[in-house]
Amino acid sequence: MQEEYLHYIWKFQLMNLNLFTLEDEEIFIKQAGYHNKDSGPDFSEAMVRIGDKLWAGNIEIHVKSSDWFKHGHHKDDAYKSVILHVVYENDLCSKKLNQIKTPLVEIKHHIDYNNYHKYLSFLSNMSWIPCENQIKQVDHFKLYFFFSRLAIERLESKSNYILKFLTELNNNLEECLYILIARNFGFKTNAAAFELLAKNLPLKTLIKHKDNLFQIEALLFGQSGLLETRFGEGYPKSLRKEYSFLRKKYGLKPNNTFAWKFLRLRPLNFPTLRIAQFAVFIYKSSLLLSTILNCESIEQMKKLFNISPSEYWLTHYRFGGKTKSKPKLLGSKSQDLIIINTIIPFLYVYGKYKNDDTYCKRAVSFLELIKPENNNIIRKWKSIGIQSTSAYFSQALIHLKNEYCDKKKCLDCQIGIELLKR
Repeated sequence: MQEEYLHYIWKFQLMNLNLFTLEDEEIFIKQAGYHNKDSGPDFSEAMVRIGDKLWAGNIEIHVKSSDWFKHGHHKDDAYKSVILHVVYENDLCSKKLNQIKTPLVEIKHHIDYNNYHKYLSFLSNMSWIPCENQIKQVDHFKLYFFFSRLAIERLESKSNYILKFLTELNNNLEECLYILIARNFGFKTNAAAFELLAKNLPLKTLIKHKDNLFQIEALLFGQSGLLETRFGEGYPKSLRKEYSFLRKKYGLKPNNTFAWKFLRLRPLNFPTLRIAQFAVFIYKSSLLLSTILNCESIEQMKKLFNISPSEYWLTHYRFGGKTKSKPKLLGSKSQDLIIINTIIPFLYVYGKYKNDDTYCKRAVSFLELIKPENNNIIRKWKSIGIQSTSAYFSQALIHLKNEYCDKKKCLDCQIGIELLKR
């Protein structure tokens, strides 16, 4: 028996409720309580009548009654408020039970084992998701209601990360936004290298050169470490010369080049090209925070990322190796990913930080207006009949897969609960 399953059947009262304590007192559950997933008793604010007395307090659940001592609850004052100890099986003698001084109920004869075996089949299932062959049985409306909850849950999760990061930066909103956007210009492969670049080149330094794209490029490429070589072309030579001056002026130290990854990337995703695009973004949006906050429509937001790097990059993807002239615009899908993964969570955080629901609502509305992502997870959901109509739902499905299905948290999933009820 698994303790998580005992929590589930207690929460939803999915058992034979003709219950009696070991002292043969009848138990009537008025309120199961609120499931506590942090430290402390498993359920709080429960109401239970035991015999002729009504009790209010906490519930503790174990597979075996001896777990009370095994988990050290007899030494923890937090468990003095427990009004009922619910166990699958009692394995303690009377002497030990008297030490607990809490009414105990054994429920192994009150469980629907067909339901339990169904749950175990989910845990042992090796399909892409545990309920892959059953999910279509769930009502369409219930599915999309749950997906809506998951979209907000994912947004909250991203927001918590940003709030922690903001604390590390002494609540400097502008610097936080700058580093987060930089990280996402690296996308998955070069995210860490871009973040390090931004951390080692403060936004306030770049803003001093807000009217000079070439100097912004020199600072970014210089700090990236990608100018620490000899060049034959005039443009990188000029960048290196300019950076040499600015490096001494601001006491800068370039990053190591080994952090940047080119291998197995399409040329349009080379970090050199992304840095050039990021330089133009900074040049266009020197007042970064106010620029982002003033975008009231998704069209305005996308316009900020409609950027093309300077002339050199028309014929290059990296320094040297001239190619046929071709515009290097930041693509629409790349724009969407930066907005989804950085701008929208930041707007949501800003709304909470300033206690202004306007920005939280704007963040959600932007998600609803952006096309769904097209990645391996979303394509697989589509193959089993679950469609995304917007980024709002594709974010929900990514969260469902990563945080519930992969971790086999079927008892916390509304889909799993719905299927188990059947």
